[in-house]
Amino acid sequence: MRPMLIGAPATEPVSLADAKSWLREDGGDEDELIQTLIVAARMTLEAYTRRLFITQSWRLVFDCWPCSVASNAMLYIPFAPFEAVTAIRVFDVNDAAQTLAAPNYRAPPSTEGGRISFASAPPAPGRATDGVEIDFDVGYGALASDVPQPLRHAILTLVAHWREHRGDDGDDALPKTVAQLAAPFRRERLL
Repeated sequence: MRPMLIGAPATEPVSLADAKSWLREDGGDEDELIQTLIVAARMTLEAYTRRLFITQSWRLVFDCWPCSVASNAMLYIPFAPFEAVTAIRVFDVNDAAQTLAAPNYRAPPSTEGGRISFASAPPAPGRATDGVEIDFDVGYGALASDVPQPLRHAILTLVAHWREHRGDDGDDALPKTVAQLAAPFRRERLL
């Protein structure tokens, strides 16, 4: 399984104006730095919580169908919160993509990882590598207000911490307050 980001978030959970207000910053001299810190804080907290905050599109590429599809007609998507499958393609021996019709599977939204259940066994790919592609959307929603407030607060706190310390901290761990704000949303690793 190879995950690939195919559509980055259109916005951030925290705007530049929100961050500047939080930082009590009136000038525009550090706007670029603050915007960079917002993106870095979001990505850091997404990795920490194992959740993606703003709607984004991903693709999973498989050489062949995972064993779970053969054994129980179920495919688990390890990204959360799961919104929807947008396409499932299986490549035939001629290297042509065959798109599975939506009535052949069910993929309900979930606050946790996604799950695709197939009505019947999907066709086997005809090529040896990268034979199956699954496109899907994940995130709390397309708007900053869709992201839970504690996670937005954690981003602001982390931005303030990084701006204040600017690499001179020497400690690679998340600040305690940031970790506490994000902890209720953290998904445990299964493997």
